[in-house]
Amino acid sequence: MNSILEPGMLVRHPGQPDWGLGQVQSRIGSRITVNFEHAGKVVIDGTRIDLLLVPNSQ
Repeated sequence: MNSILEPGMLVRHPGQPDWGLGQVQSRIGSRITVNFEHAGKVVIDGTRIDLLLVPNSQ
């Protein structure tokens, strides 16, 4: 699912719900940079974590 992510899309981290809503900043290969409401900017390894797309986020 991570392969469809583009900058501006809204996501959630399935293992860290307390991080809140996140906005994709960039995706380079399997590295996804997301700015989360309560965790700030986080680089996610897309081979290990499948982010959850928030509907109607683009």
